[in-house]
Amino acid sequence: MQAWQVGAHGEPVDVMRIVEVPVPTPGPGQVLVEVWSTALNFPDVLLARGHYQERPPLPFTPGIEMCGQVVAVGQGVGRHLVGERVVGTTVLPQGALARYAIAPASDIHEAPTGLDDVTASALHIAYQTAWFALYRRANLRVTETLLVHAAAGGVGSAAVQLGKAAGARVIAVVGGPLKAMAARGLGADVVIDRTTTDVVEAVKQVTGGNGVDVVFDPVGGAAFTASTKVVAFEGRIVVIGFASGEILPAATNHLLVKNYSVVGLHWGLYRSKNPELVRRCHEELTNLVDAGAVRPLVSEHIDFDRASAALGRLAAGESTGRIVVAPPTA
Repeated sequence: MQAWQVGAHGEPVDVMRIVEVPVPTPGPGQVLVEVWSTALNFPDVLLARGHYQERPPLPFTPGIEMCGQVVAVGQGVGRHLVGERVVGTTVLPQGALARYAIAPASDIHEAPTGLDDVTASALHIAYQTAWFALYRRANLRVTETLLVHAAAGGVGSAAVQLGKAAGARVIAVVGGPLKAMAARGLGADVVIDRTTTDVVEAVKQVTGGNGVDVVFDPVGGAAFTASTKVVAFEGRIVVIGFASGEILPAATNHLLVKNYSVVGLHWGLYRSKNPELVRRCHEELTNLVDAGAVRPLVSEHIDFDRASAALGRLAAGESTGRIVVAPPTA
């Protein structure tokens, strides 16, 4: 079968190649999935660079999120899963940028019937991350104000929709007019284009100087600094990641004086620490899909041979919403 492989660490466009590899065999506790659609994620970029917290042995096939059909199961996995349409995460080195991928049986979930394969492939990681960040770590409440950085990106767009679903007022920070348009389409109450407007001053103005109750920050760097200046009394800043590439230390004296919290979210830990909560989250997300409250923002559905270039655009912050890749034909 055809598969993209990372043969050395570096930028995806430089180190990824399409190769012919055997169809993998599921091991104990694993399933083999025929991939119908693969959603690209920023961790795919970090994996190619060798900068992710997990470093699979080289060469490996990237693609950590997909929608497809279970076609075989390993030892200890019920045969009833065969034929089920699923979404979920793969286990590297056999990722989803291929015709077939391997996934832990515990990491797949029934795909929502309200989403087609392309849109469903973009649901799992981004919306699970936003759900745990907002509903679990930040305890976002009705009528609170939520500030979302990179609000037109993959995980940011999920946070905007889930913030609105929780009854919060959502302020979206984006980079450019097209992304501003996308954030408005997602339902954001206020959209701030950081390329033309001072984020801190704009947030203070729209909140009457009170600041925001919750900040969703997948960017780090200057975005985190701005967040500390606009977070309200008893506010919570949730650190999701560092797409800017800059990791700043939290000034604990500032936390004390302003009386706010900075909390981290590593969603992947819940898969081993509390898998039942991950499953319950998927059920709630499915209900929100059925209610029309959430739908992944897919901006591009591209051919298989364009995946490495698309990861380059994602890495450069040039994409809006999610980029989804069709499977190979062979």
